[in-house]
This record gives sequence, structure tokens and C-alpha cells, in this order.
Amino acid sequence: MSGENSGNQWKTLDKDLNKITQVEYATQLVSRPLVGLGVALAFIVVAALGAAVFFGQTPTSLVVVIAAAFGAYMALNIGANDVANNMGPAVGANALTMGGAIVIAVLFESAGALLAGGDVVSTISKGIIDPSGFEHSRTFVWAMMAALISSALWVNLATWVGAPVSTTHSVVGGVMGAGIAAAGFAAVSWPTMGKIAASWVISPVLGGVVAAAFLALIKHKIVYQEDKIAAAKRWVPILIGIMAAAFGAYLSIKGLKRVVKIDLGTALLIGAAVGGAAYVITAPLIARQADGLENRTKSLKTLFGLPLIFSAALLSFAHGANDVANAVGPLAAIVHVESFGDFAAKVSIPTWVMVIGAFGISFGLMLFGPKLIRMVGSQITKLNPMRAYCVALSAAITVIVASWLGLPVSSTHIAVGGVFGVGFYREYHMERRLRKSMAARPEVKRLPPEERRRRKLVRRSHFMTIVAAWVITVPAAALMSSVIFYILNALVA
Repeated sequence: MSGENSGNQWKTLDKDLNKITQVEYATQLVSRPLVGLGVALAFIVVAALGAAVFFGQTPTSLVVVIAAAFGAYMALNIGANDVANNMGPAVGANALTMGGAIVIAVLFESAGALLAGGDVVSTISKGIIDPSGFEHSRTFVWAMMAALISSALWVNLATWVGAPVSTTHSVVGGVMGAGIAAAGFAAVSWPTMGKIAASWVISPVLGGVVAAAFLALIKHKIVYQEDKIAAAKRWVPILIGIMAAAFGAYLSIKGLKRVVKIDLGTALLIGAAVGGAAYVITAPLIARQADGLENRTKSLKTLFGLPLIFSAALLSFAHGANDVANAVGPLAAIVHVESFGDFAAKVSIPTWVMVIGAFGISFGLMLFGPKLIRMVGSQITKLNPMRAYCVALSAAITVIVASWLGLPVSSTHIAVGGVFGVGFYREYHMERRLRKSMAARPEVKRLPPEERRRRKLVRRSHFMTIVAAWVITVPAAALMSSVIFYILNALVA
């Protein structure tokens, strides 16, 4: 009897322990987001304290301290949203784990921001508003503060919804809205805004077309060849050379502006030299790696894994060099006004401001980046190393073409457009092959329209959400910014 009671006690204890374990699991799930928010809040506080240390000797330092906190908040949001474009395809193709992607992105984003971040940045976002339209420097400071807050809030909202948006366009909208609220419609350069609006269409379409064209080339020259391995030995080094040339030129234009000013012609020559060297180095390596592989499509994916990782790292470096200004540009403008009492279209970014941008992007990626990385990498369309490689290649080439044409483009729109381009090309290719097989075998029953729609390779719901977020980014950020500007003005009046 006592033995039976003892057995029941153990069963009860097991049940209780199991309940405790379930509670622990539930607590862990609840606490994970809280840990991320806690670390983010701590970083914002540290950024504000850092600003107080570097800028504490002036009577107006409180404005800079507050601006530094919001600059850190914006940097966190850029890391959470924007960096997914560089890492998403590599993670979705299983060339990188989520942890590996975050480590590489943190290192290369920080290196790009600190080593090659713009020494002089147009703090009013590429000439959107004219500082001379502001009567007082204090009004300009509140306009920049409103732009910083509104763009950060918009990117935060987009990340929460799961839409990769352009942080550049968020800042553009914020600056435009605050400029209109502070100095009227005449303060805005509408031709510049027209070009930016055109880039909403040009960036994703160009990115998608280039990515689809390279996927078509890979399928035609490698995948559908009788001897796939021999074709890969011949073409993969060429594709790596093209990628190296594109990145060589891209980084020359975007990443080295702090060290030396390079025009497009020189950048293309540098790119050609880098591409030629990459081809010479990788041809024997790919040949050695391909030896012994089975003559099937699955074997080809291993040859694209390493180049894909390199492309993701280089994209992160270029992004850090180019987009850190989105986080700290308005902050740098505020620091300049508070330091010198006047405002200018272009100002130097102090090192401590650049550090806030670099570390903020890294923290944002580590804490909140995985959601958008999964969205871009695996939830829009299924990627493998070959498709992801086409997306990365498209991002670099499209920026070069856009620079040559003088078009303002968004790296976010290009990369996501590349993912869509690859997905829609696969749909087109599958439909074409289906029609051919139907023509050859008319006795085979055709699938009903509902089933054909269900088998689409690009998720239409994500497509519509992302496109809608792109279209409303500038007006939404502008509206928020103007409201925030009026609130700030009312509070300090």
C-alpha cells in the first residue's frame, strides 16, 4: 500500500515538474522579446550618455543628447529591416545559417560604416530641402529631429508588419515632411522628389530583370546541358568574375569615397581588373571542387555556396558604407548647428556619431533582424544557391547601371526586386515547359485554374504587402514628420 502511495507521489511530482517546465518554457518565450527590447533600450541610453560626454560642454547639449538617442533608435531599425536584403538570400538558400549570417553582417556592416562611411554627407538627403529657406537655426534643428523620429518610427512599424522598406526613402519622406511644415512647399526640391518617386519603379524592375536574366543564363548554359559538371567548370568562374567585377566597381564608387574620389570610368576599370583576377584564381579551384560531383542539378548548388557567402559579406560592407548616413545624417546636421550656430547642406560626421550608427545597425540586426531575413530569404519564393547568387549579382550590377544613368535607386528595392524577379521567372519558365509538354502530349489532362493559381511560386500576399509599403513610405514618413515637427514646436514655444 505504501509502495502504491509512493508510486502515486512520484507520478504527482512528475506532473508538477512537467507543469513547472511548461511554465519555464512559456516564461522564456515571453522574456526573449523583452531581452531584445531591454538591450536596445540600454544601447539608446548609452548613445545619449556618449553624446552628453562628447557634447556636454555647451549649454544646448540637451538637444544633441536627445537627437543622439533617436539616431541610435534609427540605427537599430535600419539593422532590423535593411540588412535582411543582403543576408536573406544566402540564409534562404541554406548557404549560411542565421547565426553565421548575423556574425558576417555585423562585422562587415560595422567595417563598412567605420572604414568607408561618407566623410561628408548631404544631411538633407540629397538636396531635398534648401536650408536657406529656414528663418532660424532652431527651426532647422526641430525639422531634422522630426525627420529622424518619423523615419525611425516608420521603419520600426514596417519591420513589425514584416515589410522590407527603403530606409533611404523613409529619411527622404521625413526630411520632406518636416521641411514643408517648417518652411513651406517652396523649400522642397520637387525635381529631386520626382527622381526619387521614379526610383520606386526603376529599382525593383531593374533588379528583377537582371536577376531573372542571370537565372536564365545559368539554366541555359549549365543546368540544361548534357554534361552539367563540365558546363559548370566553364561558366561558374565566369559568373564569379562578373560578380567580382561588379563588386569591385560598386565598392570603388560607394565604399571608398572617404579615402579617394573615384569617377565611374575609373571604377569600371578597377572592377574589370578585380573580375579578371577573380576568374584566374577561381577557375582551378572550381575545377578541383567539381571533380567527382554527380552529373545532376543538386551537385551544382555546392559550387555556388562560397561565392554566395562572399557576395553577402561584400553587400553588407557596401551597405554599411553607404546607408549609415541614413541613421546619423540628420543627427550630424543637428550636431553641426549646435556646434557652429549655422546650418549647411553638407557637414562632416564626427567619429562618435558614426560609431553610434555602426553599432546601432549591428545591434538592430542581432536583436530584431531574423524576422525580415526569413521573409526575404524564404517566404517570398523558394531560393537555392544559384537563385540567391543571381539576386546578389543583380544588386551590385543594378547599382552600377543606375550610377551610370544618374538614377537614385534603393538597395532594398533592388534586392527584393531581384527575389521577385527570380520567382516570377521560375513561374514563367514552368508555364512554358508545361505548355510544351501539353502540346507534345495532348491526352494529358490540364490542371484547373484554381490549382494552377495555388501552385504559383511567388506568394502574392507578400508581394502586395511589400509593394504597398514601398509606395506609402515617403508620404507616410512625411505626414508623421510634419505632425512631429508641429508637436516639437508647440512643446518648446
